[in-house]
Amino acid sequence: MNPSIEIRDLVRRYGDVEAVRGLTLDIPGGEIFGLLGPNGAGKSTTLRVLATLIRPTAGSVRICGHDVVADADQVRRRIGYVPEAADLYDALTGREFLELLSDLHLLDRAEAAARSGAMLDALALASEIDRPVGDYSKGMKQKLLLVAALQHDPDVLLLDEPLDGLDVAAQETLKGLLHKHASSGRVVVYSSHILEVVERLCDRVGIIDRGRLIALGSPAELLAAHPGRTLPEIFLRLTSAGSAG
Repeated sequence: MNPSIEIRDLVRRYGDVEAVRGLTLDIPGGEIFGLLGPNGAGKSTTLRVLATLIRPTAGSVRICGHDVVADADQVRRRIGYVPEAADLYDALTGREFLELLSDLHLLDRAEAAARSGAMLDALALASEIDRPVGDYSKGMKQKLLLVAALQHDPDVLLLDEPLDGLDVAAQETLKGLLHKHASSGRVVVYSSHILEVVERLCDRVGIIDRGRLIALGSPAELLAAHPGRTLPEIFLRLTSAGSAG
């Protein structure tokens, strides 16, 4: 089954609050897809449904042909996920953390170590890998999470504010890793508030507001539809963020 995401009429409620309202979206393999929206728009909720952490209230989601509810275990084997905020095992070293996740994915440790080692070198984290995670800075923890999400070479990579805490060199390295991952036919979903990065990095962009998809297209298509405006200006014009006071 080719890497892909199929979302149909997705609804997710928290009590009386409808965080996602009838979202329908297809994301094919080979694409870096940018998911944009103001705070509370439903971005993180959507990613958590894709990651099988929460169930849809209504609608359906399929990843690589597998339903996120009925085939959740199959989905988890095929995804990598970096949440906006994550709790790590501070007592473990970085190496032990990566080995734990490789074991959970039933990977050969030597192969996983070779794959993660190249990324650790690229992200300048290799020299710190045997230190306890509790001693890591915010940026070092973010690098470790990114390596952990990529070490099993997932078909679908879900990233929520992945540049948070990264220095400029690490940001550029990550962008290169994401391009390489997508160019091999895999899916990258990239949620961020940094619109300038999304414009340069992503093949297509979806803007959601109050749980609904309100704009979809490549950055060039969105710019062409709003002549004379930048992507941040388009974002503010279309969403509730533009009227926030």
